Amino acid sequence: MKRTDLAKADAKKLQHQQGPRALPSGTAGAQLPDRREQRERDRALGLVPFAVKLNGDLVKQLQALAQERGVDMNALVAEVLQKGLAA
Repeated sequence: MKRTDLAKADAKKLQHQQGPRALPSGTAGAQLPDRREQRERDRALGLVPFAVKLNGDLVKQLQALAQERGVDMNALVAEVLQKGLAA
């Protein structure tokens, strides 16, 4: 390993030891969610990540409907899929 590679590795270790980075502007007292904890909560609820590619117009319709109903996108898509599969 080169000396520069060693120096880079040491710098990364130091950054990791310093803890979380500063929060993005506009989020001054908010904490970023811990991804591991969020995955555990989702798993306990029986949720499974499921990625799909949809047409942009369809996504806009879903976003508008979710905002209109005041629900999050996950709940709306689950509801729409359940109704579609039941039909």
